[in-house]
Amino acid sequence: MKNFALIGASGYIAPRHLKAIKDTDNVLLAAYDPFDSVGIMDSYFPDAAFFVEFERFDRHIDKLTRKNSPLDYVSICSPNYLHDSHIRFGLRIGANVICEKPLVLKTSNAESLIALEKETGKKINNILQLRLHPNIIKLKEKIAAGDPNKIYDFDLTYITSRGNWYYTSWKGDVSKSGGIATNIGIHFFDMLSFLFGDVKQNVVHLHTHDRAAGYMEFSRARVRWFLSINADTLPEAAKQKNMRTYRSMTLEGEEIEFSDGFADLHTRSYQEILKGNGFGVSDALASIRIANEIREAQPIGLKGEYHPLCKLQISKHPFSKK
Repeated sequence: MKNFALIGASGYIAPRHLKAIKDTDNVLLAAYDPFDSVGIMDSYFPDAAFFVEFERFDRHIDKLTRKNSPLDYVSICSPNYLHDSHIRFGLRIGANVICEKPLVLKTSNAESLIALEKETGKKINNILQLRLHPNIIKLKEKIAAGDPNKIYDFDLTYITSRGNWYYTSWKGDVSKSGGIATNIGIHFFDMLSFLFGDVKQNVVHLHTHDRAAGYMEFSRARVRWFLSINADTLPEAAKQKNMRTYRSMTLEGEEIEFSDGFADLHTRSYQEILKGNGFGVSDALASIRIANEIREAQPIGLKGEYHPLCKLQISKHPFSKK
């Protein structure tokens, strides 16, 4: 049985980590979140200590260590811009770390963490659960078994509607969330690099506060992508069905079934991490670099291999990221 602490207990993703800790027969000793709406903890670890001030949380962890109850893992579900600091905290207290995506916002931060891992002798694990999705594994196996010289054509469309709250929260602040490419795109970019190898080209056609699109060339694929959090960008067929989310991935024009298989991926991730098979900083580096480049790129408009939805969106919105 391993001892865990959780940073970020009140958000959307925290229950998946609580469940994963419980399902892998481990114990949560302490949790921290400045927001105290964490009744979900009663379903998993009602006896865990809880703090709304980081200083008191830090002091409690220090006491546990002095009482010969040190932490084995710190799980991090805090806002994106705090991941770097909280990862460093976990390493400093002598624990391994499990962190949600994105691991960090900048490539340089990720490279610094690799050096810190070597200094502390501890491991940073990133939750890259799409790599464990059965259909993604099958697709990777299909690509590996096919013509090694074939370059695939791949289209990615992901629209997940968000309300006004989004822009008031930290997620609407690019400096805190990394923007739309990081906030909702990072796991797809990791999936693409996992499937198709190194990035050779990364072009941005459209980038505003609520949508982004571009073209990437990987070692084994040409990818057109479109991301949005605005319901107005949904395809007409989706609007007629009152859908708020639309996801489509096509390989060589053939739709990839991707609607099921998500239920226990965090628990699967924890199982692999506890066996020493977690995805580390080097695994996350490609997707961090892709999102970082998109955030800093100047959109070029309707030039080259752009996603079909770009033509509909650019007529209504400027190319700029503001």
